[in-house]
Amino acid sequence: MQRGTLQGIYVAARPEAPCEPRAAAEVEPGVGLLGDRNAERGASPTRKRALTLIAAETLEDLARGGLALAPGAHRRQLVTRGVDLNALVGRRFRIGGVLAEGTGPCRPCEHLESLTQQGVRAALEGRGGLTARVLEGGTLRVGDALLEERGAEQAAS
Repeated sequence: MQRGTLQGIYVAARPEAPCEPRAAAEVEPGVGLLGDRNAERGASPTRKRALTLIAAETLEDLARGGLALAPGAHRRQLVTRGVDLNALVGRRFRIGGVLAEGTGPCRPCEHLESLTQQGVRAALEGRGGLTARVLEGGTLRVGDALLEERGAEQAAS
């Protein structure tokens, strides 16, 4: 069972808006992080990209390689530490009061690179983070534990 922590919460009101840090945020099933650009796209109980996560360790590795990103420039909503996000694809996990299920890798895109710098997309290939569906809503707070649910096999898609 994996255990990590939530290191950061970032919300952007519009697709082009900067991601702003938050100490806490509310999350709803089928919607995602309230106030974020992705939540504004409408509710869907099967939404596979309601949350996006990236590992702090990945961001630190990019910085060591000369691709330092400003806080929130990664365009992911949640920054974690101490957990292998790729291993959570198809798995259920809790962050604070939220139950989520990893739905797939969060692949880096041209939009991300256009908002940051050349080379970011290639540097994040295979480690761009995780997309997740929200199964139970609640409050997220920086410092919350991220715990993989025991016996959490892939739920029906």
